[in-house]
Amino acid sequence: MDSGKFSGKPDLLIKALMDISGAINSDLYLEDILKLIVMVTAKVTGVEICSLWLIEDTAKGKKIHLKATQTIEPAYVKDRELNIDEGVVGYVASTKTPFIAYDVLAEPRFKEKEMASKLGLKSLVSVPLLLKDQKVIGVLNCFSAEYHEFSDIEVNLITTVANQAAVAIYNSELVIKTKVIQEELETRKMIERAKEVLMRRTKMDAEEAYRWMRKKSMDSRKSMRQIAEAILLSEEIY
Repeated sequence: MDSGKFSGKPDLLIKALMDISGAINSDLYLEDILKLIVMVTAKVTGVEICSLWLIEDTAKGKKIHLKATQTIEPAYVKDRELNIDEGVVGYVASTKTPFIAYDVLAEPRFKEKEMASKLGLKSLVSVPLLLKDQKVIGVLNCFSAEYHEFSDIEVNLITTVANQAAVAIYNSELVIKTKVIQEELETRKMIERAKEVLMRRTKMDAEEAYRWMRKKSMDSRKSMRQIAEAILLSEEIY
């Protein structure tokens, strides 16, 4: 079967996978990783618009949000949110299977026909971002500006990119969570040390020292960490 848009582009595909793979252990922020993914995917596939959606937990349940796209079209880059089972991206996220629409304007599941018509988008392939345990974390969309029959080879290759991207995103989010936990632990230790300083200086007990620090934090509009740092710094000076 002809590889369609990927014909003659194996080197570009390998380069794309290497770029995304490199992001897995990089110091890039999540936003930069998402931009990298959509840019290299669009370049390899030659599609008009590539977009990446991520699943997020909200007060109203799971939602799927548009997080990155390589286009600068105002009609597409606006903030968008769908229910986990809404539209094509919701369907792909829920079923964990790719979805192809030859004509997005004729596809009942596609919810943004006005936008597609305005931008001249014709065909779509949408694939899930899956981790090794089959957990879906988002969806990768590729829109063409001409009617196109996406072949099995094309879908498989886009899926390969999407799965590699899922690992990069997961790793980045894991690093962020780990940093947050580490900072929280460091802050708690700092507050405990500052309490001990106050208790030694003022004869306060532990609860009184904590209440004093909390009041100081509220009155000065500074964080508890900043108050603790100031106390510890003063201890070093004196």
